Amino acid sequence: MILQKILTFPIKILTGEESGDEITLTLKSKEATNTINYVIQRAYLAQRSNERQGTANTLTRAEVKGGGRKPWRQKGTGRARAGSNRSPLWKGGGVSFGPKPKLYSSKINRKEWQLSLRSLLIAKQKDITIIDNFNFLEYKTSNIIKVLNTFGINLFENTLIVVPKIEEKLLKSTRNIKTIKLIVANNLNLKQILLAKNLLITKDSLKTIEETYNG
Repeated sequence: MILQKILTFPIKILTGEESGDEITLTLKSKEATNTINYVIQRAYLAQRSNERQGTANTLTRAEVKGGGRKPWRQKGTGRARAGSNRSPLWKGGGVSFGPKPKLYSSKINRKEWQLSLRSLLIAKQKDITIIDNFNFLEYKTSNIIKVLNTFGINLFENTLIVVPKIEEKLLKSTRNIKTIKLIVANNLNLKQILLAKNLLITKDSLKTIEETYNG
């Protein structure tokens, strides 16, 4: 059964104070908790699989260079018989049953992917902070750190900032902090949301999220 979940957030300004206004985020959700957890897990595993390159490659005895001549005669030497010095038994030889390039891609339905994102946002409601905007007089890393401190965010915890579009000034002022990631509202990443301890979302991004992921 599809339900509508309305999340209400106070809007905060860069000083950490509430502006006095509130904003809502309406998301479609399912009632069964077990189903929601299963959908999120499926989407997470699918994303992890699609991120795998699958380029690991080893050479078999047929692909290793050399080894055309028989190392010694078949009988009479007292040594074990050998047909090639590129045998897997030899140093520098080929590899038996080694990894070869493989495609690990996994498909998931678009509606199922959107449901997993919506369900995850609902589950992480307590970690979401809505801010008015990121309009700094001067875009500096120190100013970003001050803002995070005013919101009580630990710099050692993963923080995801969701904006309508990524501005170069904001990107340059945050890229020196390893725990901060910028992401566009219409291209959310389930893995990053799941791993983030704090979610900073601008109020303009909420409308984009509603329109993009509600189906």
